[in-house]
Amino acid sequence: MEQKVVLITGGSSGIGKSIGLYLKSKGFKVYGTTRNLDKHQYFEVFDLLQLNVSDNESIVSAVDQIIAKEGKLDVLVNNAGVGITGPIEETPTEEVHKAFDTNVYGPLRVAQAVLPQMRKQNGGVIINITSIAGYMGLPYRGVYSATKGALSILTEALRMETKSFGIKITTLAPGDFATNIAAGRYHSPVLENSPYEAPYGNTLRMMNEDVSNGEDPISVAKQVFNIIEHSNPKVHYKVGSPLQKFSVVLKSILPDKVYEKLLLNHYKL
Repeated sequence: MEQKVVLITGGSSGIGKSIGLYLKSKGFKVYGTTRNLDKHQYFEVFDLLQLNVSDNESIVSAVDQIIAKEGKLDVLVNNAGVGITGPIEETPTEEVHKAFDTNVYGPLRVAQAVLPQMRKQNGGVIINITSIAGYMGLPYRGVYSATKGALSILTEALRMETKSFGIKITTLAPGDFATNIAAGRYHSPVLENSPYEAPYGNTLRMMNEDVSNGEDPISVAKQVFNIIEHSNPKVHYKVGSPLQKFSVVLKSILPDKVYEKLLLNHYKL
């Protein structure tokens, strides 16, 4: 069987690295990306290319390198993303822009760069990594939820637009996994004497604990492999604890105010 070529954005650590390792073990030719190659000079897990999802020139350059070397590109895993927390009232607008630029416009730019090659091949797979948080507006994580929700809706449309070209596009929404995302997340500061000081501070501690106690990201990697191998993938997939996945089901069946009360109770707000 011909070796499949996969591109994983944000592949130097966390979920992206886990996906790359697992796919490599399954015989894929893996290319990961990072914004700064200098920080990963001794990275030998799989091939690593420089790519910043906010820089279209770097995206085109990385995609062109892969196609020049391999002659094709079978799979794109849009994994690169950033976290952001804070009261919406106190979150700087420029940080909101940065989050949307990385989490929404970034995956869109990379998809636009690989689609011509996939159309030429009459096939390909694009998996956009979203989040279970994208199914609901979470307190003090509203901007992050909004970026992942927006990417999910864009994926639904893009999937229909490219179906006739033999391209399969889907989302994979993880819950909380044990990664370093909390360290790289933008935190609006907990401001002394702010009306949000106590509730935001408490919620922030809960969020960080959830990530620290999260599951092994290998679960995400295995689901990515299953999606790639599936002849007709679903529109959306979720991976996480049973409670996290059930929260999405509850959102779809409960009255809005009842679901809101569950969230308020969970976060002790």
